[in-house]
Amino acid sequence: MIRGRTLSGQKTLNNQTNDSSLLKRVKRHVTGREKEFFAATSPGIEPLCLTELKTITETGREFSEIKGGVQFTGRITDCFSANLNLRTANRVLMRIGEFKATNFMQLEKKLSGFPWELFLPAGSRPEINTSAKQSRLYHKDAISEIFAESIDNSFNKKLELNGIRNPAEDSAGELTVKLPEQQIFVRASNDMFIISLDSSGELLYRRGIKTHRAAAPLRETIAAAILAISGYDGTEPLIDPMCGSGTFSLEAAMISQKIPAGLFRNFAFMNWPCFEARRWAYIKRKAESGIKPVVITRIFSSDTDPGACDALTSCINKYDIFKMVDVERKDFFDLSPCALTQDKGLVVINPPYGNRMGSRANSNKLFGDVCQKLKKDFTGWKVALIAPDAALLTSLPFSLKTQTLHHGGLKIFLLYGRI
Repeated sequence: MIRGRTLSGQKTLNNQTNDSSLLKRVKRHVTGREKEFFAATSPGIEPLCLTELKTITETGREFSEIKGGVQFTGRITDCFSANLNLRTANRVLMRIGEFKATNFMQLEKKLSGFPWELFLPAGSRPEINTSAKQSRLYHKDAISEIFAESIDNSFNKKLELNGIRNPAEDSAGELTVKLPEQQIFVRASNDMFIISLDSSGELLYRRGIKTHRAAAPLRETIAAAILAISGYDGTEPLIDPMCGSGTFSLEAAMISQKIPAGLFRNFAFMNWPCFEARRWAYIKRKAESGIKPVVITRIFSSDTDPGACDALTSCINKYDIFKMVDVERKDFFDLSPCALTQDKGLVVINPPYGNRMGSRANSNKLFGDVCQKLKKDFTGWKVALIAPDAALLTSLPFSLKTQTLHHGGLKIFLLYGRI
């Protein structure tokens, strides 16, 4: 893996954008053509991502759900919209090349004329992520080095021809500007090389909202998937009684008000040669026009950890759009849903387990106690309950559906339905 370094889109494009022929090529080969994209997801939530994509993209078509994500074709603006709006995707890749190579000499020749300048700002040194399967070229580090050298040589050659020093470097050749990393994904399979450009930058679960953390936090993409699987549409009350960092509560608030998932962050594509600020502003304005602010409290968060409650409250106070969330320090076993809301809705629980509980026996006991509390006080409510161990699924005091999800390399089991 080659660590990435990416340059400021505004500064590094000064020389490129003066080249009208390059602009024409970018419009002809990137902006003006349909491209192939891949929205990567955690295993098990591909159908949710597919449903999202079909409602988000305007020119997208030929959607194909495969293991680990959804492939689709569309315009570059569909890629931008996908990053802005998708709640369940980890990242969005754009395919930029495909060819066959059976030896390193052939690989170098194929890359010698590759038009990196159409996709990357001048001087880019992106991170190269390589996977190889059933190919004669299987040394991933060597493949990554060849790609990195191809990109460096391509830009250096073009800059030298125009008598221009690399705008990324000072007189000593050191990088002077650093923006979010750009990544390139190279997949070698059966001697075919597929090159994809990451349009997202940081993984999409990073919404740009939370600066606080809690023990074993749930990723926002998984939380959004759990809410969707449980049938949450934002119109009913939600109780998050072991809120931790508040992932469920914040995601529910965004869903309830139709706030785009990526509204508060930037993306790697904002440094691409094809990026146009005015077009992006239009896409954001259109997404923002669908926001429906909610002024009454519908989401109730609580936890026994005062630090977690304070951190979540501080985050909520930064954004008016989260004022519909009420945070209280309270033990779940002392909580009465009737005291919070007269309407039944969804209670979503991710109980602590593993090292935080000291032993598996303690973890299992807590899970059993949670189930008994739900049966006693939450009859008629919908529930989304995370179980860390498949053995726990046979001891429920009520009947729920089960779906396996993957989080951080671990299997977790979602129990959902109505009590």
